[in-house]
Amino acid sequence: MIQNNVISVCEGGDHLERIAVEANLTSVQKHLREQGYQVDALKPVEMIQSNPKAYDVMVVSGHEKDLQRFEDQVQNCPVINAFGLTPEEVSNQVAQTVQRY
Repeated sequence: MIQNNVISVCEGGDHLERIAVEANLTSVQKHLREQGYQVDALKPVEMIQSNPKAYDVMVVSGHEKDLQRFEDQVQNCPVINAFGLTPEEVSNQVAQTVQRY
């Protein structure tokens, strides 16, 4: 079971519900698209290099060796750890996070 799925806090922004999802999470990407989210499939290094304000949420596999370092590098955007979660559970986490911000 995963604890602390939502890892960091977003400063907020006035943009659509755009979600960055780690590229290997194809079932999560598909489910989020079906739920009406704009989804960008990115490699972890691309997530780190992207502008975190461009996304409402980032979803990672949780398989990163140094997840805390990753979180620190994508400041100002919520990061959801999808490890052990179904696509539906990830979608629920995304919906809850987007509503908060």
